Amino acid sequence: MKKTIVRAVSTAAVLSAVYAGTAHASTYMVKKGDNLSHIASKNHTSVHTLMALNGLKSDFLQINQKLKLPDTKAKKATVTKTSSPAKTYTVQKGDSLIKIANKYHVSVGDLKLWNTLNRTIIYPGQVLKVTGTSGTTFTKEAVVKKPSPSSKTTTNTYVVTKGDSLSKIAIKYKLTVSDLKKLNQLKSDRIKVGQKLKVPGTAKTTTTTPAKNVTTYIVKAGDTLGKIAKQFGLNMADLKALNGLKSDFIYAGQRLKVTGKPPVAAKPPAQAAKPPVQTTKPQTPPANTTDYIVKSGDTLSGIAMKAGMTIGELKALNNMTSDRIYVGKKLKIKANSVSVPESTQPQPPASGNDVSTQIVNTAKSLIGIPYVWGGSTPSGFDCSGFIYHVANQAGIDIGRYSADGYYNRSYYVDKPKAGDLVFFENTYKNGISHVGFYIGNNQFIHADEARGITIASLSNSYFKEHFASFKRFY
Repeated sequence: MKKTIVRAVSTAAVLSAVYAGTAHASTYMVKKGDNLSHIASKNHTSVHTLMALNGLKSDFLQINQKLKLPDTKAKKATVTKTSSPAKTYTVQKGDSLIKIANKYHVSVGDLKLWNTLNRTIIYPGQVLKVTGTSGTTFTKEAVVKKPSPSSKTTTNTYVVTKGDSLSKIAIKYKLTVSDLKKLNQLKSDRIKVGQKLKVPGTAKTTTTTPAKNVTTYIVKAGDTLGKIAKQFGLNMADLKALNGLKSDFIYAGQRLKVTGKPPVAAKPPAQAAKPPVQTTKPQTPPANTTDYIVKSGDTLSGIAMKAGMTIGELKALNNMTSDRIYVGKKLKIKANSVSVPESTQPQPPASGNDVSTQIVNTAKSLIGIPYVWGGSTPSGFDCSGFIYHVANQAGIDIGRYSADGYYNRSYYVDKPKAGDLVFFENTYKNGISHVGFYIGNNQFIHADEARGITIASLSNSYFKEHFASFKRFY
C-alpha cells in the first residue's frame, strides 16, 4: 500500500478523520545490496515518501547511510476535498525524465503513468504532469493509506515477455510500480521472461485497422527516421509503431514498412518548351592540393579549420560520406592551407597505448553532452551510442551495437587499463544493460540518463551491485 504526504490547497467541504498517536520517524541503516525500492517495500512505504523524508535527489545509497522511516501511526487530521488540476512542467533542453522526477520528488514510473508514456524519451517544449490529479488533501501533514490493488474484486495473470519492465507493465494496467510490486509481493524491480504477475482487471486494448497501401522502403546512407517520415507524410511515432522500432536508430540497407507514396514533382504541360540544355560543367576539385596524414587527436572539423576549408569542402574533396577518420588516414587538403602539415609521409599505425589514450581523451572531451535514447552523435548519446562514437574516433572500426552487443565483441581482462570497457547488468533490464569506458583510479566515464556524459566511481554502491566485468575490444 502506497503512502502519500499531502497538504491543504483550498477550502471546501470538510470531513474529519481521527487517528491515534503522534508522528515521529524511526531510522534504518543501509546494508549491502539494499536499494530504495527494497527498503520502501520492507517498511510498507513508497520510494517517493522515503526520498521526500530524507531530502534525497536520487536513488543512490551508501552502505551504513541512515534513513528516516515514516511513522506507521496515524494522527489527527482534517480532510479537505479539492479538485485542483494536476501541476505541469514544460521540458527544457537537457532535461530527462529522471532529472524531472528528482526535481519534483516523484518516481519515473509515476511520471510515465501520469503522462501515458511508454518510453523515457522527452523533448524540449513538451508539457508533462508532475503530480497526479489532486483528490483528498489534509490541512495538517498526515499519512493516508491508499487502497491496495489486492482489494480489487478480480485479478488477472500477466506473463512477462522479452523487453518487459515493471514500469511498462504498470503503465499498461494503470498502476504505479509500487502498487504492482505490492500486489505481487516483490522486493525488487527485477522480473524475468515467463514470470507470472497478478494484475487488476483486464488491460485496456485497442483495435487498430491495418494500414492501407503498405510498401517497403530501403534505408539509404544519410537517411534518418524523421527524414523518411516527412518524405512519406507520416509522423515518427506512426513510422516506429508500423515497424516495431523502440529507438530512432536505423542503418543503411534496412527495410522499413511505409504507407502512402513520396510526393512526386508535377510533370510539365505537354506544350511546354523543352528545358534548356545544361551548359555548365560539373565542379571539379581544386588542382592545387596536398596530402595530410591524420594524427592522434585530430577531428575532421579541426583539420578543415587548419586547412581554411569547410567540413563539406573537405569531405567532397576526399569523396567522404561520413565524418569518420582514423590515425594514419591520408586526406587531400588545399595546398594554400593556413597551417601546413609537418609531414606528408605515412605514419605507423597507432599502438595499443595510443588508442587507449585517444579513447580516454575523446571520451572526456564529450563530458556534459546530454543523454538521448538511441543517440550516437555529439548532439546526444545513450550508453552504447557513446561507445560507438568514441571507439570510431579513436580508429577502432566497429559497428553500432547495444551494450550486450559490445559485450559479445570483446574479451575478458583481469587487470583493466584506461580505455577498456566496463559492463553492468540488471540495471533497467535483465542481463548486460549498461557500458562505459574505464579511465583508471577505479573510475569510468559513461552516458548517465540524468547527467549526460559524466565520470562515476566504481565504488558507488549502485555500480558495485550491478558490476559485471571488464573487457577489451578484440
